[in-house]
Amino acid sequence: SAIRHGKSGDLGTAMEYFKKAAALGDAEAHYQLGMSYTIGRGVERDAKKEKYHMEEAAIGGHPAARDAVGIMEMRMGNQDRAMKHFIIAATLGHDGAMDSLRMGHALGGVRKEDVDIALVAYQAAVD
Repeated sequence: SAIRHGKSGDLGTAMEYFKKAAALGDAEAHYQLGMSYTIGRGVERDAKKEKYHMEEAAIGGHPAARDAVGIMEMRMGNQDRAMKHFIIAATLGHDGAMDSLRMGHALGGVRKEDVDIALVAYQAAVD
């Protein structure tokens, strides 16, 4: 598998497997490619490819990718869009998204009701 090759240090083979799986719509493969382009693991860092693969993974239901897209939106100054991504990621059971929502509420960008609704969905997802 791609992850096995990546752990053994064969990043080139891992990247080829991830690219093939992503072309077939695999959300985890898109996430792994997004992370690779984020940190330059086996490829050169590339913000456009990072964003593309993270968005594809998020659309595919990957909670960590959805959270990462939220973080990207925050960095671009799109707080409302970011909070929507965090709410979706939280409802998928992603811990970091709940932290981001709480911080968003503390900064006045997220209503308490939205945090409460996301928390109920988050708890249902992790139970």
